[in-house]
Amino acid sequence: MTSPHLKAVIFDIGGVVCRSPLIAIAAYEQERGIPNNYINCSITGRGNQGAWQKFERGEIPLFPFYTAFGRELSDTKQGNIWYTQYCKRRGIECPKLPDSLDIDGRDLFGRMMRDAAIFDGRIVEAIRRIRAAGRWRVIALTNNFTKNDLDLVGDAPPSREQYPDFSVESELAFLGWQEGVAPARLRALFDDFCDSSALGKRKPEPEIYLLTCERNGIKPTEAVFLDDLGLNLKAAQELGMETIRVPIGDSLGALKTLEGKLGIDLTYGFQPTEGTPSRL
Repeated sequence: MTSPHLKAVIFDIGGVVCRSPLIAIAAYEQERGIPNNYINCSITGRGNQGAWQKFERGEIPLFPFYTAFGRELSDTKQGNIWYTQYCKRRGIECPKLPDSLDIDGRDLFGRMMRDAAIFDGRIVEAIRRIRAAGRWRVIALTNNFTKNDLDLVGDAPPSREQYPDFSVESELAFLGWQEGVAPARLRALFDDFCDSSALGKRKPEPEIYLLTCERNGIKPTEAVFLDDLGLNLKAAQELGMETIRVPIGDSLGALKTLEGKLGIDLTYGFQPTEGTPSRL
């Protein structure tokens, strides 16, 4: 059934338009014998005050983030508690938990960012078709780090002792950010690009959804929102948005649902390459 009241389609970036950073995390865990989803439990377990969350709101610069991120993820005392709770919620047997971890925050974050530079060709094609129809605003709503485009090191440059070969150019290359955190060719897909680090709010905080709607002259009830994380979708639903979950590896199914809401074709005739990877 179509939703004729809709005025906007809102897309998450990582995990929807681009490859999910969770894929890189899963590979990192597998290589090191860390239980599946342990790292993500440690990230989310800190609520709004973890290094990851602060970095997405633009509250700490890059290199202090690396240090805090690694330190927090290496904290098995808290990590084991959160993972045990996760297993209980999921009704799964808890595996043997690590006695200690030594996670390099920079190494892991770099892997996540380089992997997330790959676009989902199906989603990109759908965005182009929606914009060509001219009936809806197409908006990005992303927990992201574009504030670092302006000043990579902020007020806390890395020590030469720890990073003797540091340069801004080399660090951008390490992260896959040679064209910036959100390249112009990505931003050009959208009528508006709402980034957590620029707005000082992050999903699932209600304020960032409301601010996104305000910037675009719509009500939450006039938008459909696509994201890969249930927590972010739940917050949008509570504000009245229609939502579509985009599971890893099934953007086609999500787009079929979106087709039904918009009443236009978003998928016919598109022939993706294997895994639909694209770099625009």
